[in-house]
Parts: sequence; structure tokens; C-alpha cells
Amino acid sequence: MPSELLPGENLVLKAHQHWIVIVKSLVFPVALLILMALIDIFFHTDSFRRDKKIIVTLVVAAIAGMWLIVVWIRWQATAYTLTDQRIKIETGVFGRSSKTIPIDRIQDCTTKQTLFGRMLGYGRVEVDAAGAQGAEVLDHLPSPGAFRDQVFMLSERRRGGASGAPAPANPSGV
Repeated sequence: MPSELLPGENLVLKAHQHWIVIVKSLVFPVALLILMALIDIFFHTDSFRRDKKIIVTLVVAAIAGMWLIVVWIRWQATAYTLTDQRIKIETGVFGRSSKTIPIDRIQDCTTKQTLFGRMLGYGRVEVDAAGAQGAEVLDHLPSPGAFRDQVFMLSERRRGGASGAPAPANPSGV
């Protein structure tokens, strides 16, 4: 959002974690719903009356629905923002945590992707900044290679290393 930007700062990218985070978190409730549907279809004895089956099914459906809401809120509560001046990592629903890494302090930006992550387009980005205690991790980031390249470009530009113009073919002038 523009109101979160500093004066003179330009938004480059704002992203949430990849949708695979939601899918992974929904495996259990979906399995529970499938189990309940199978029980509803195949379990026809008098010992478990129809009204009890309906109540149990509704309770399981309500639990799965609540789980979905919690997963969605947690997914929305993690945001990665890249501007021309900084990387901002925000997490939390009720208590909010925010970490800011100035672009000109970044020393290294590393990406890691599993085979599955490469197929679906997500991965892990580790950002090392001067004066920081270890790398800051951006997990399940969509298009981690593009993010890393943007950080590198912005970092070089902030340091004055890349002016955007192509380098001369013969820098020595001879």
C-alpha cells in the first residue's frame, strides 16, 4: 500500500507466501471431510442413527470451515514487500512483527528451491545484511529467482555500481 511507503520510496513488489502454504495446511481437514463423507455413504446400521450422523457431519464440516478461515488469515498475515530502498517482512495476525532490511545493507541474497518448488514456482530466499545476526528467511516466496534478481539490481543501483547504461566495450580507452 502506498501509505506504508517512505517519502520518495517506490514499490517494486508486494507478495504473500505461495498458495502451496494454504494447500499444505488444508490436507488434514480435507481428509477429515472425505472420511466423514465415506462414513455417511457406507455406514448404515441402526446403532448410529441418521440424526447422529447429521450432527457429527455438521460438526466436522464446521471444524473444517474454521480451519480454512484460520489458514487463510495466517496466510494473509505474512507479507513480503520490496521497494527501491528496503525489504520489509511482516508477520502476525493479532500481534504484528515487522522486519526491515535496507537495500544498501544487503551483502548476499540466496535462493533455495526443491524440485516441487521449482515445478510450482516457489522457494526460499535468504537475505544476509551487514550487521545482522544471520540471514533473514523469506519462506515459500513466489518466483524467488526474480525476487533475488530484483534485490541484486536495486542493491547495485543504490551503491552506485550500475547506472543502467551499458558498459563501454573497451573500458581502458586504449
